[in-house]
Amino acid sequence: MQERKYPSVNKLTAPLVQSLIADAIPLRLAVSELANGTQVIDAGMKVTGGLEAGRRIAEICLGGLGSVKLRASTNYDKWSWHVDVHSSHPVVACLASQYAGWKLSHGEGKDAFNAMASGPGRAIGSKEELFDNIHYRDQADSACVVIEADTLPPVEVADRISQQCDIATEKLALIITPTSSLCGSMQVVARVLETALHKTHALGFPLRKVIDGAGSAPICPPSSDYMTAMSRTNDAILFAGQVHLFVYADDKDVEDLANKLPSSASSDYGKPFGDVFKDAGYNFYKIDPMLFSPARVAVTSLLSGKTFHAGKIDKELLDKSFSNKCG
Repeated sequence: MQERKYPSVNKLTAPLVQSLIADAIPLRLAVSELANGTQVIDAGMKVTGGLEAGRRIAEICLGGLGSVKLRASTNYDKWSWHVDVHSSHPVVACLASQYAGWKLSHGEGKDAFNAMASGPGRAIGSKEELFDNIHYRDQADSACVVIEADTLPPVEVADRISQQCDIATEKLALIITPTSSLCGSMQVVARVLETALHKTHALGFPLRKVIDGAGSAPICPPSSDYMTAMSRTNDAILFAGQVHLFVYADDKDVEDLANKLPSSASSDYGKPFGDVFKDAGYNFYKIDPMLFSPARVAVTSLLSGKTFHAGKIDKELLDKSFSNKCG
């Protein structure tokens, strides 16, 4: 395999962030500043946002190393619009940037702020062990972090992110995407490829052998109810997400990876995620981590040219999730 060199994900996304800010009004976004000068882009808290804003935020989440597009499919009776994701550098784009692995918190009790962050800023400031396996760290004088929350983060959170990224607070941009918003649902469903990469890593498959990847999943209807919204974004991937990976590995290892990747390989598969979460006592750590993956996969060996397929699309479960309120 040829040695790969990766550019700065924060430098790649800086113009994408500035373009998002410049187009805030037509995208139905709102831009403000915290007391420390950090820019905040509201993508669904007090504004409507939309699918196009969510699509562009998803490309920012990918660190400028991936494309996100909307597409209509004739294969679904009710849920025809899909989001397509592709990256020629899927490990860095998905795991070093897009994966929501940076836990942010401030305060205690009912007024505490707790959220998960993704985006290129992770590659500079996050202390996640995952980066030891990716072998990638970024350096830049500006950074962007995408936060899944429905409230404005306190200025102390922005201060901490800036400190860990070693940048000025004025050089930090925070994009806030509530799960219940159109932007939030769009950018979460656009993580279909990322879920396959994360599970590939969890299964112990060498990430250096993953060369290229693409994925697709249906856009889910949002919900003002958080549990329903969260369930639908997960179910779009679990029941109808499709991913194709291209890897440098022999057929035996490729076939083994393909068979283990789909969500249906998990013991927790078979009902909307909100029900799984409820049965686990609302404790994520009691859910089988192997559940979080696409419904159907194809994995191609770049050594033999052979492709292995596994998993299934479950339209019945998808319809149940997208049509009903969770619980």
